[in-house]
Amino acid sequence: MWRSVASNALTFLIVALFLLGGVILFGQSTYRAEGPLNEPVCVRVQSGSNMSRVSQDLEGKGAIANGTLFRLGADYSDKADKLKAGAFLVPAGASMEEIVDIVTRGGASTCGTEVVYRIGVTRKTVQVRELDPATGSFVEVAAFNPAEDETPTDYTRVRNEADTRFRIAVAEGVTSWQVMDTLNSIELLNGEIEQPDEGSLAPDSYEVRVGDTRQSVIDRMQEAQEVLVASAWEGRASDVPLLSPYELLILASIIEKETGVAEERRQVASVFTNRLNRGMRLQTDPTVIYGVTEGVGVLGRGLRQSELRRETPWNTYVIDALPPTPIANPGRASLEAAANPDTTPYIFFVADGTGGHAFAETLAEHNQNVAAWRKIEAERANQ
Repeated sequence: MWRSVASNALTFLIVALFLLGGVILFGQSTYRAEGPLNEPVCVRVQSGSNMSRVSQDLEGKGAIANGTLFRLGADYSDKADKLKAGAFLVPAGASMEEIVDIVTRGGASTCGTEVVYRIGVTRKTVQVRELDPATGSFVEVAAFNPAEDETPTDYTRVRNEADTRFRIAVAEGVTSWQVMDTLNSIELLNGEIEQPDEGSLAPDSYEVRVGDTRQSVIDRMQEAQEVLVASAWEGRASDVPLLSPYELLILASIIEKETGVAEERRQVASVFTNRLNRGMRLQTDPTVIYGVTEGVGVLGRGLRQSELRRETPWNTYVIDALPPTPIANPGRASLEAAANPDTTPYIFFVADGTGGHAFAETLAEHNQNVAAWRKIEAERANQ
C-alpha cells in the first residue's frame, strides 16, 4: 500500500513539476513576445511610483495583456526597484521585456511635454508642445513672447512637472547679446554670465535640465562653434581671400545676415569674395546696422542716410575690407559658403521682392535691379 501511495505521489510530483515548467516556459515566452500595441503610446512614470501602478497604466493603454506577468518578469530580472520617473515612448508591438527595459533604463524622457525657449533674430518666444506618439511629431500646446504676453497656464502647469523636457533653440543670425539676454531670463538656469564674443555661439538646439548653469550652456555653444569654424576653414577653397578662421567667421556672419535663402548663400559669398579680391568696399547694410546697435536689441526701422555715412568700426560703406568682428552668430551653411563661394562675376546684389536677391556684374545692371526693387517697395506701400 505505502509503495502505491509513494508511487502515486511521485507521479503527481513529476506531473506538477512538468506543468510548472510548462507554465514558466509559457510565461517567459509571453513576456518576451510581441505586445498588443498597434501604435506607439506615451507612458508617464511619476516620481515615487511602482511597478504595480505602471502595469495598471500599461494595461489601460493596451500596451500589455497581463499586469501580473509584467510585474513577475520585472521581479525575475531584478528591475522591479529600478523604475525611473519620466515620460517614455513605448513603440508599437513592444514586448513586456522591452517595456520593462524602457521604464528602468533612465536618461532623458523620450516623449511627453517639451518646453522650447526660441531665440529668434527679431523676437524670442517660449513654446510648450507635446509629442504625438502616433505620428512622432510635436503638437503645439501654447506659445508666448515672455516680454509681451501673459504667461499661459499651460506653461505654469508643466514648468515643475518632473518629466518635462527643456530645450533652447538658437536661430542663425542672432547676436551674442540676444543669447545672453534670453539665458538670463530663463528661471530654470543658474549662475551669471558675461556677454560672449560675437560669432562664438553655434546656432542649434540644446537640451538643458533644471539647475544647469548658464555658463555651461554657453560653453556647449562655443565648443560647437569652434568645431564648425575649424571644419569650414580646413575645407576652404584655396583662393578665398581670407587670412584666418576668424576672418572666415566674420564673412560668414555677414552672409548670414544678408540672406535667409539657402540656395543663395554661396552666390552672396561670391559677391563679397569678388569685392575683397578687387579691393572694393563690401557696402553691406547689416554691418551698418551692427555699428548702430552693436548687437544689442533690434534696430526695428530702416537705416538713415546719416547712419550710412557715419564712421563706425563696422560700417563697410566707410571702412575697407572686413569689419573687426562678426556681426552675428552664423550657422554651418553660411560658414561653408564663406569657405567655398560660387564662382561668379557678380559684384552687386539687391532684394528682388521674392525674399531673394537680383545679382549683377555691372553698375548699370545693378541700377536697373535697384529701380525694380524701389517700384516693388512703392507698390507695397500703397496697398
